[in-house]
Amino acid sequence: QVQFVESGGGWVQPGGSLRLSCQASTSIFNMYAMGWYRQAPGKQRELVAEIETGRTAPIYADSVKGRRFIISRDLYRNRLFLEMNNLKPEDTAVYYCNLRKWQSGPDYWGQGTQVTVSS
Repeated sequence: QVQFVESGGGWVQPGGSLRLSCQASTSIFNMYAMGWYRQAPGKQRELVAEIETGRTAPIYADSVKGRRFIISRDLYRNRLFLEMNNLKPEDTAVYYCNLRKWQSGPDYWGQGTQVTVSS
């Protein structure tokens, strides 16, 4: 069984920063894709940032482009990170870690960590 432990969420004022982390119970070296998704109240879960095999750069949602969010990984320690800067109220959501071994799956999900941006 693949398990994730996510951490780093919390409350922050607009313009602040947070760093999310996801520790996997299995090697992520040969994963096809690894990324972060989020789900806000009343909305569908959406892709925030993803590292995908064969691409020279990560994929980012339009709302976080321009290096406002930065995804990174530690292959040696089997960890995935999301650096979030200049946070906005619309970034408020539950953030989920996702790993995918192949293009079509299987998908593995973390339990989610709450991020709340308000003044």
